Amino acid sequence: MLQWLSDWLFGRGPSSFDRFKSATLQDTTLMSIDLELTSLNANESEITSFGWVCGRNSSIALETCTYSVVKTKAPLGQSPVIHGLIQDNISKGEKVEDVLTRFIAQLPSKILVIHNANLDLAVLDAVFRRLNLPAQEVYYIDTLQLALYELKKEHEVVPSNSASLGACLLRAGLPKVPQHNALEDAMAALLLCYAQLASLGLTEQSCLADLSHTKALGRKTLGVVKT
Repeated sequence: MLQWLSDWLFGRGPSSFDRFKSATLQDTTLMSIDLELTSLNANESEITSFGWVCGRNSSIALETCTYSVVKTKAPLGQSPVIHGLIQDNISKGEKVEDVLTRFIAQLPSKILVIHNANLDLAVLDAVFRRLNLPAQEVYYIDTLQLALYELKKEHEVVPSNSASLGACLLRAGLPKVPQHNALEDAMAALLLCYAQLASLGLTEQSCLADLSHTKALGRKTLGVVKT
């Protein structure tokens, strides 16, 4: 095992966040995730579907594609219109704790890729706390923040919706994907991340710390750390 990964997993040496930032892209496995939600209010929102896919060295590991519909009794609001998930789909879904248990199992030595990390991680944190799941410290790259970093160099006021996933894909010359499906959005975010890193001049030998100036790197503890 690579020494930095070993140190990270077993808590030796410098802080885990410093180790995260010192990792090179070629030594980093990215795990792109996306949640479809009943609401944009993180404190009230329920997860209706969860998708993720992993990649490394500008490639996508299709065998890691995972998509789960999540059972919830919460009002669906506009979800059937936006996400195509109706009550019949939701009622046959999996328990959220089962989906999150599989998610937790995938986390070690992965860096998350998320388009709008603030929202998705806030929802996950709330669910982890509500279900009393083991706390997880996650590290991430926010493709929304990378997009805003680039847009702010061109616009004093960022145009409305110009940082949406669809707009970012179009600007990067990437294929349009059917949005509002958790797995397809996760795959699109991973492709976008690769394009953004290349646009910033990063190579496989670059360190994640080379993104620090964009404010797209972050860490978040999901759930309550028990002492």
